[in-house]
Amino acid sequence: MSDIEEAAKDAVEAAANSEQLALIAAVLQAQQLTQQPTPAPAATPSSGNTAKWVGIGAAVLVGGPLFLLAFTAAALGIAAVALSVAILALVLRSVWRDIKPK
Repeated sequence: MSDIEEAAKDAVEAAANSEQLALIAAVLQAQQLTQQPTPAPAATPSSGNTAKWVGIGAAVLVGGPLFLLAFTAAALGIAAVALSVAILALVLRSVWRDIKPK
């Protein structure tokens, strides 16, 4: 093979390689265009976890004293009923002694 034939053959191979490289570059560019990074999702607001605990704390702060007040009122009512029953028992005992035959 002469130098001219060999140079022509190398030129044809180089042209084929150039076409392949151009095709590979086009495929890579197409992949980059189709795989553009998607934007990160926006931060979701909290599910009201903080508000829930603030509400529970407020309920405890308001409800605790109200519960104690209701408990105190019930205890005083029970004490008043017990005192009334005791006085009634003493009065009835006294009346029974007065009307009992001797």
